[in-house]
Amino acid sequence: MLSLPALRVGTLARRGVLGAASIRAAHGHSGQVATQEDMSVPQYYDKRSSPLPHVPYHKDLSAEQKALKEKEKGSWKQLSNEEKVALYRLKFNQTFAEMNRPSSEWKTVLGGVFVFFGFTGLIVWWQRVYVFPPKPHTLTDEWKAQQVKRMLDMRMNPIQGFSAKWDYDKNEWKK
Repeated sequence: MLSLPALRVGTLARRGVLGAASIRAAHGHSGQVATQEDMSVPQYYDKRSSPLPHVPYHKDLSAEQKALKEKEKGSWKQLSNEEKVALYRLKFNQTFAEMNRPSSEWKTVLGGVFVFFGFTGLIVWWQRVYVFPPKPHTLTDEWKAQQVKRMLDMRMNPIQGFSAKWDYDKNEWKK
């Protein structure tokens, strides 16, 4: 009986010997497998930095499109605007203006940020209510007032500190 690590090593070794195409076929993946020759053929792309692709958008033309391409070889004055647009669409998928059109992706990103902040806020609220202990009594206003009175009664730092700012005759803060 083979152990699990041995199976993994065996699978990796078989994958390297058989290649990716036979692994896909063995696992039931259908469709064409890209070969090395297919990878060297230029592909169509729309890029703003390079708006003229190496290959046309439509490679396999129908009979109507072929007739339009033949008509293109003649005078362009005989072509209608719809035919000129159809010829353009044979070569390009998008116009340069369509490529530069702003997308609505920022809405998705902003929505995701708000969902993240909302979820984080719920976690913080839950921790304050159920996880953290209650605030100590030393943070209440009454306790702070008692501490100030005690420090003044003890005359703490009477030269430059806390008590130096208190007028003991008038029983108020100095101005």
